[in-house]
Formats: sequence, structure tokens, C-alpha cells
Amino acid sequence: MDNLPPKEISDEEMINQAFHELLNDYLNTKHRKKVEIITKAFNFANQAHKGIKRRSGEPYIMHPIAVASIVCNEIGLGSTSICAALLHDVVEDTDYTVEDIENIFGPKIAQIVDGLTKISGGIFGDRASAQAENFKKLLLTMSNDIRVILIKIADRLHNMRTLGSMLPNKQYKIAGETLYIYAPLANRLGLYKIKTELENLSFKYEHPEEYAEIEEKLNATAAERDKVFNDFTAPIRTQLDKMGLKYRILARVKSIYSIWNKMQTKHVPFEEIFDLLAVRIIFEPRNIEEELNDCFDIYVSISKIYKPHPDRLRDWVSHPKANGYQALHVTLMGNNGQWIEVQIRSERMNDVAEQGFAAHWKYKEGGGSEDEGELEKWLKTIKEILDDPQPDAIDFLDTIKLNLFASEIFVFTPKGELKTMPQNSTALDFAFSLHTDIGSHCIGAKVNHKLVPLSHKLQSGDQVEILTSKSQRVQPQWEVFATTARARAKIAAILRKERKANQKIGEEILNEFLKKEEIRPEEAVIEKLRKLHNAKNEEELLAAIGSKAIVLGEADKNELKEKQTSNWKKYLTFSFGNNKEKQEEKEPQEKEKINPKQVLKLTEESLQKKYIMAECCHPIPGDDVLGYVDENDRIIIHKRQCPVAAKLKSSYGNRILATEWDTHKELSFLVYIYIKGIDSMGLLNEVTQVISRQLNVNIRKLTIETEDGIFEGKIQLWVHDVDDVKTICNNLKKIQNIKQVSRVEE
Repeated sequence: MDNLPPKEISDEEMINQAFHELLNDYLNTKHRKKVEIITKAFNFANQAHKGIKRRSGEPYIMHPIAVASIVCNEIGLGSTSICAALLHDVVEDTDYTVEDIENIFGPKIAQIVDGLTKISGGIFGDRASAQAENFKKLLLTMSNDIRVILIKIADRLHNMRTLGSMLPNKQYKIAGETLYIYAPLANRLGLYKIKTELENLSFKYEHPEEYAEIEEKLNATAAERDKVFNDFTAPIRTQLDKMGLKYRILARVKSIYSIWNKMQTKHVPFEEIFDLLAVRIIFEPRNIEEELNDCFDIYVSISKIYKPHPDRLRDWVSHPKANGYQALHVTLMGNNGQWIEVQIRSERMNDVAEQGFAAHWKYKEGGGSEDEGELEKWLKTIKEILDDPQPDAIDFLDTIKLNLFASEIFVFTPKGELKTMPQNSTALDFAFSLHTDIGSHCIGAKVNHKLVPLSHKLQSGDQVEILTSKSQRVQPQWEVFATTARARAKIAAILRKERKANQKIGEEILNEFLKKEEIRPEEAVIEKLRKLHNAKNEEELLAAIGSKAIVLGEADKNELKEKQTSNWKKYLTFSFGNNKEKQEEKEPQEKEKINPKQVLKLTEESLQKKYIMAECCHPIPGDDVLGYVDENDRIIIHKRQCPVAAKLKSSYGNRILATEWDTHKELSFLVYIYIKGIDSMGLLNEVTQVISRQLNVNIRKLTIETEDGIFEGKIQLWVHDVDDVKTICNNLKKIQNIKQVSRVEE
């Protein structure tokens, strides 16, 4: 017992040391120095969390300090945000209230803390869509004060950095949410550095082996990359020195997550990813007015040394992205025969690229205004989506997500005004972005003076005129054409309104009809009509009657009249039969209790009897997978990177189970293998030889097409696990003319 005090002291020392580091970092920034209020916030939080430990064993207060330090150093916010970060868990985890914080620290800090508390408050209940609800609260508070979400992102970043001490099923849930919600949010707010780290950390916990493999390959090729970088930049340095600019040149290596993503989407191995290296030139402009000209001067001088790619000049200097990003990207042909991307930015642009909107505040005096207009616009869109109550959590997340990814196109109105739209926008989206009335009455569009349907996809630089008609009404199929969150939300709202009106009319028509036929309007009657007309539910039936899609007539009379007599018999058998089924169902249910904290073992026996393999991604033993408990308590196994699983992790996080394979090559699973190469005599024979003879694998289906001497094929095979797939792919790659082999979903 004697050795307790030193531990206490060391905890205290550790806390004080961490806080002093935070203060020093703050004093080194350009913000007004408000040390007293930060110290006050620290003392208050320290007192409130005293004696509480995190799961990793360190004192709880270390977490708020770490979050405050991210807010200060990595996002570049000032004292108000630092205080709010230090206090962000006080209201939630202790007895203090928001009022207490307002009395001590004033309304601004209290409002941010309240926003942060609301987001996490009431969270891990058994409500399925807890995460979506939180996200909704997050966006609501964010539209009042953007700092709420910046601190929330810092909080999530620290949680991801310390995710190792959590249970595996919590790890997948948190990593999944991070990839699905927080990384795109960070990207949308221009926090590229944080976005990249969040993606990498999520990937590291979801696919540890693949992460390690790519990391190892990156390290192995590092020396070669350095050499390429030095050779490539030497003449550029000479040229820039001649121009008399102050500059620095950095190498940017593609992040592990981006590499993996590209390998997945393009079906290529690591060795065939050529844009691992990009070069960044960051310069100090001669004066602020010349900044744009300097970017282009640098571009001109370096394209004299290396030939630029004609289609790959990206000018975000004149048209910043919606998240404020500005830079000039050019792709040059290096002496080693590889394209290398060069990003040209001023120091100011670089700050904005790494710290996002927070950096705008730094440069507020010098024209950060029009970019803030973009942020305002985005927040306004989000407010609009939130004003409209979305019934389904997953829909809601999807709708917001559509607007998060900041790839944009620029289109012009007939009068030549420039409008920014998300990529893949259609003419219909454009109509709704102008005004809801224009959207709901539009019948077509003219793009570059040619008539096009509403589903026409817009390209950057299009000039779009919307044609409307008073008699036009919103059509249900529009939901499919619309790709932007705003248009979808509006269309859904209008259709819902119409459906409600139709239901009302339908109810009146039905009541009239029943009254006339002297039938009592009870549930059994409506249920019969529903079945007769194959309607999903009562609402759908009434809406169909109201919109005259269903006209009540003889068939309905016969159905209702005939059944009313024998109704009670039906009832008797129904209730007895049902009881029996209920009992039978209950018995097996009681046997298996699932403990979400334990890792679920997937054995041959359990795969055949208990668990269901997801149809969307067809996992096989050896894939990185997780379990999801659905409404009927069945366990469905998904691949961790499956898009459906991504939504489930974010919307139904508390139903995710950690799983691991425990199989012994007894069961067979179907997989698809894609092959591509140069057509030659006897190639098909070689492929089947390798698969059937050498490896004893059964082929279920084989399709091959050749065109101009290139063949592409898909083979459907029965395998036991991922190792089999790897062996097959490696052996197929050895065949002389096969250039590409990969496993695909379908």
C-alpha cells in the first residue's frame, strides 16, 4: 500500500505537464493571449473529472487536454474553442450543468459545450439509429457555430488514436463511423491532414494485415522514391532560384488508405500504382496581389523543363473548391518516363489546405470572404435538409453524405452566372438548386442550347436553362434522377405531402363505400382489401384509393361479403396455429445468447446452421468480416469494407459484432475471379488446366470475351477460403499472356 502516493503524484505531474505543453503551444500561435480563462477551464475540468480513469488506465482529464491540443495545434482555433474542448465532457460525465458553465465561462463557451454534449448525450441506447440521430444533432449545432463540429472532429481524432484499448466490436463501430461520417466531414471543412489520418487509422483497425502489407511495401520503396524526388526537383529548384522566390519543395506520399482504395476500385496490385509520389511547391508570394500570377509563373517555368500532360491542369486558384482549397495542380512527365503531379500553392493556400476553414480566420483581413460564402452556402443546404424530417436513419446519412464529397462542377445560368454543383448533378438538381418552385414545375432543360431530359448529367462548363410548365407536378421517379441532397429532400417532402392528401381522400372514399355496403370499418376489413390489392400497408392502400389508382368495385364487395360470415372460424384456427408457432420459435432462441463484447467464432457448423452470409458482398473465410444482428436476431456476416456494412456501422453501431474465422477447409464458397490479358491459342486450356488439374478446384461458370486481341473473362469457382483464392490468382498470373487477375464481387 505504501507505493500509492508516488503513483498519485506521477498522475498529477503527467496532467500538469500535458497542460503546460498545451499552454506553450497556445502562446506560440497568433491568437490573442487569454491564458487565465484557459487555466480556469483546465482547473475546473480537472476537478470535475478527478479520480476517473479512461479504459487505457490514464487519468480521464488527459483526453480533454489532448483534444484541446489538437484544436489548438492541428486546427488552429483560439481560446474559446480550447476552453470548450477542455470542458467538453464535463456536463455529460459529471453533475455540472450547462448553466454552471455559462455562469463561470460566459454564454459563448457554454453554447459550444452544450452543442458537444447534445451530440454525445443519449447516445448508446438500444435505439438503432442512435448514430444518425447524433449526427443530426451535430449538424444542427454546427449550423449555429462551426466550432462545435471542429472540436467534435478533434475529439474523434483522439479517440481514433487511442482506439487500441477498446473492445473489437467497438473498434469496428467507431472505425466504420469515422470512415463514413467524420472523414468526409473533415474533408468538407478542408481539414485534409486530419481527414487522411482518420482514414488511415480506420483502415488500420478494420484491415490490420493489409495495412501492414502496404506500409511494408511503402517503406521498401522509400529509398527509390527519394531518389526520383531529388532527381526530379533539382532542375526545378534551379529555375525557382533564378526567379528569386522564397519557396520550399515537399514530397507528398499517397496515404495508405488511398492506395488501398485505388487497388480495390481499379483492381490493380500495389506495384501498378504510379501516383504514389506527388511534389508540392509552397512559395511566399512577392505580394498578396501577385499570388495568383506567381502560381502561373511557376507553372510556366517548370513546364519548360518537363512536358505537362495536356488534360491534367487543375486550376483551383481561380475557382477554389467549396471547402476553400486553392492550388494549381499540373502533371509533368519526369525523366524516368512516369507522370508526376506537382501542386503549386502559396503559404496561405497551404495553411487553408491543411487547416481548412480555421485558416481563413487567420487571414480574415486579406480577403477570405468569398470562400466563406461557400461554407455559408453549404451550412444553409444542411439546415434545409434538417428542416425536413427524415423518417429513416440510413436515408438521412446517405442524403447528407451526397453533399459531403466535395468534387464539384461549375455550370452557368443563361445569364452567365457561375453556379457550383456537386459532381454527377443532373438538370433536375440544377432546377431545385435555383428554387423549389422551378424544380417542382420543370419539364426539361436546354444544355448549351440543346434540349435534354431532366435526367441529363451536367458537365463542368455547361450553360443550363430550365424549362417549366405550370401544370407539371413532381413525379415519383424523380427521386432516382436527383443526386443532390437538396433536390432529393425537396422531392421526398413534396411527394410525402401529396401522399398524405391522397390518404385523406382515400379514407373518405373507403368510408363512403363501406357505409353504402353496410360493412363495419374494422381492421380485418381493411386488411382484406390490402391483401386483395397487394398493398404494403394501410397507408399505401388509402393513398392508392385516393389517387384513383384503385377503384373500389364488385371484386371488393365479394371479398368482404363472403369473408364476413366465416370470419370467426378463421380467427380460431389462426390464433391457435399462431401460438404453437410462437412456442416453437422461442425454444431455440433461448439457447443462444449473444454477448456483443466477445469475439464471435465462425465455425463450419455455425455457418451452416446459425449465421447468414450477406448477399451483397459474399464473404468467404479469411476475408475481414464483422457480424450484424438484424431485427429478427439473425446474425448476418458482412465484409468490413462492404458499402452496406459501412452504413450499418454508422446507423446501427450497437448491433455490430466482432468475428473471427475458425474454419478448416470443409465448406465451399462461390467466388468470382476476373482475368484479362492478350489472346493466344490454347489460353483457355491453360487456364482450366491450372484451376482444375493443378489445384483441384471446381469451376462453376466461365465467361470469356475477346476483342482486338485482348481477352477479358470471369470465372466462378468453389473455394474454401481466401488462401485458395490467392493461390489460384498467383498461379494464373504465371500463365504467359495473362496480365491481370483479381477477385471481384460479381
